[in-house]
Amino acid sequence: MSNTTTSTSTRPIPTPVKPSAKLPPWNVLLHNDAVNEMGFVIESLCRFARLSVPAATRCTMEAHKKGLSLVLATHREHAELVAEQLTSLRLRVTIEPAE
Repeated sequence: MSNTTTSTSTRPIPTPVKPSAKLPPWNVLLHNDAVNEMGFVIESLCRFARLSVPAATRCTMEAHKKGLSLVLATHREHAELVAEQLTSLRLRVTIEPAE
């Protein structure tokens, strides 16, 4: 081995990337239907939307009485996932941009 010194690299030091702006929220909406039992809807909302039992019950009752209820507001990818999971259980669910 030789005792020569190596020159230091002149590569630029990467600057930290600032976090991007928050993703725009999307609403997951539950629609009333005449097919599913309320207990099943509540259980499904708890499981896939991660709502507490009281929150899922309020959401289910609001959809039953008013025809529509806001389940949650989240980024689009998560809204699509939750809607797909609930729709696979034959619940009527849509998503829309939150305004």
